[in-house]
Amino acid sequence: MTEEEERQKIIDTAMGYLGTPYHPSGRVKGVGVDCLTLLSCVWEDAGLLDRIPLPNYSPQFMHNRSDELYMTGLLEYTREVTTPQKGDIALWKFGRCFSHAAIVTEWPMIIHAYVGRTVQTEDVSHADWLLRMNDGKPRPLKFFSFWGR
Repeated sequence: MTEEEERQKIIDTAMGYLGTPYHPSGRVKGVGVDCLTLLSCVWEDAGLLDRIPLPNYSPQFMHNRSDELYMTGLLEYTREVTTPQKGDIALWKFGRCFSHAAIVTEWPMIIHAYVGRTVQTEDVSHADWLLRMNDGKPRPLKFFSFWGR
């Protein structure tokens, strides 16, 4: 499979999760996922990675810890990039560390799971809660790619 085909497979697989309820640490399409487990499930279901072992984590970890566990874990499978392409990952800082991720469909469009919502697409340019922190400052954002590691 070419890189372009793999990227499209990620998008197609992620679209299959639309409507899945948010559930911390859930890993079942249609039943429940969170933003981290959505990523792992999509790459596993697309056949690009074997089952990814995930650590136990509190849904509130970003309020109690400053260490970059999420980003460190992502970097085991990806590399940081400056311009996202479809199938890449956007990672935002919430609380004290980078703690919310989404799959880029075509920037600024994403697919993600967020507390209180189902897995959905969202246009980041119209999602002020993703763009700005409570104090109005821009929310820190990084991009990562599975390709070119």
